[in-house]
Amino acid sequence: MLKDPVPSLLTRATELLEAEFGALPPFQPNQDPAAMAQVLEETAHRLADNYPYFHPLYAGQMLKPPHPLARAAYALAMSLNPNNHARDGGRASSEMEIEAVKEIAAIFGWTEFLGHLTSSGTMANLEALWVAGQLAPGKRIVGSEQAHYTHRRISAVLKIDYAEIPADSRGRMNMEALETELRKGDVGTVVVTLGTTATGSVDPLHQILELRKRYGFRVHVDAAYGGYFRLIPEALDEHARLAYAAAGEADSIVIDPHKHGLQPYGCGCVLFRSPEVGRFYRHDSPYTYFTSKQLHLGEISLECSRAGASAVALWATQKLLPLTPGGAFAHGLAQGRAAALQLDRKLRGDENARFQPLAAGAPELDIVVWKLTANSTEQSSDLAQKTFVASAARDLHLALVQLPVAWFQSADEHSNGTGLVTCLRSVLMKPEHEAWLDRIWERWTAACAEVLGK
Repeated sequence: MLKDPVPSLLTRATELLEAEFGALPPFQPNQDPAAMAQVLEETAHRLADNYPYFHPLYAGQMLKPPHPLARAAYALAMSLNPNNHARDGGRASSEMEIEAVKEIAAIFGWTEFLGHLTSSGTMANLEALWVAGQLAPGKRIVGSEQAHYTHRRISAVLKIDYAEIPADSRGRMNMEALETELRKGDVGTVVVTLGTTATGSVDPLHQILELRKRYGFRVHVDAAYGGYFRLIPEALDEHARLAYAAAGEADSIVIDPHKHGLQPYGCGCVLFRSPEVGRFYRHDSPYTYFTSKQLHLGEISLECSRAGASAVALWATQKLLPLTPGGAFAHGLAQGRAAALQLDRKLRGDENARFQPLAAGAPELDIVVWKLTANSTEQSSDLAQKTFVASAARDLHLALVQLPVAWFQSADEHSNGTGLVTCLRSVLMKPEHEAWLDRIWERWTAACAEVLGK
C-alpha cells in the first residue's frame, strides 16, 4: 500500500476544529487509550481478510476507493458526529449537504428541484418509487430485466405491481416489449437504467421519453452507477450520449456518490425534478424542528437519522474536484472508460480466439464482460470459474456474472444457444486502471495459459 496521506491531513484539521470550540470548559472523557490501541491492532489484522479494493489490480465489483480527502473530511466530521435529520443535530453539515446536492443536480441541468442524500442507492430508489406510487396510485411500475433487483423488492415493499421488460442483446430495455406493456394502459412509472449492474448498459432514455408523450407515464432514472458519465459525453458512443443528454427530462433521478463519486459507503442521492413532491413528506415532530425556520432535510426524507459526515465528505470532495465537464473529476471517469475500451479491444483481438465479448459491440461505460470460448455452455462456465481462481492467485481480482449465452453469438453464427453462461466481468472504474491495463492483461493471459494450456 502507498503511504496513507489521511493521518497527516487530519491532524492539522482536527487541531483547527478543536480550536473552534476552545471557549468551552475542558472535560476528560472516560477512555483507556492502551485498551483502544490493542483493539485497533486486532481490528487491523481482521480487516486484512479482504480483497485489495483500493488497488488497480482489483477490477471485480463496483468498489471504488473513496478519495483521501473524503476519508479525512468524514473522520473530521466524526469528531462531532452530526445527524442530518434536522438542523438541531447537524447545522453545518445540513448546509453542506444542501450545497453538495445542488452541485449534483446541476450535472443534469436542474436548478429548481427537491433532493437530498440517503444512506444508499436502494433507499434513494425506494423514495423515488414511493413518490411515484403516490402520484399514480393503482398503476404498475416496469423496468428492464437487467435493472437492479431492488426495484422489484422495493415495489413489493410498497405493494405496487412490478413487471420486468425483456432486454436486448446489448442489455438495454427492449422498446417493442416496453410499448406492448404501455398499451395496456396501467403503467404509471418506467424505471430507466443508465448503467446496469451486470454490463454497464444504458437504456434508451431518449426513446422512452418519446413514448411518454404518447402514453403518459412517470420516468424514474436509476443512474446509481452511471450517473456521473453525463460529464463526459465526448467519451461515450452515440446511443449513450443521446440517453444521457435526455436525463434532465426525467421525473426523478438516483445517483450514488459512493460509487463513482469517490465517497465512503453509504452515500446515495435522490433528486426530483418538481419540488412540489415535497408535500408527500410533510409531517410533524414534537421535539426536533424548532431551532430554525428553514427547511430541514428530515422534512424531505423518509429516513430519520443520517450521517452528517457523509455530507461533509461529499462537500469537501466536490470542492477539490468540481463536477464540471473537462475537469479533473471528469478526466478520472474518462480514464476508466478508456481502460474498458482498451480491454475490450484486447479481448476481441486475441490471436488464439479464447475470448468472446458481447457480440453486439463494445462496452457503453467502464464495465467489460466476456465468456471463454468452449464447445458448450457448461464448459465455458467451468473455464470462467477456473480462470477466475487462477487470476486471483496472481493478485488480479475479477468478478463472475451469469448472462444469456445468446448475447455472445453473432448473427452469422446461426446458433440456437439458450440459457445462461457464467462469464468474466471487470469493472474498470479507477482512474489508475488505464495505466495498469497492460499489467492487468499480462496477469489475465497468464492465468488463461495455465487453465487453457494456450
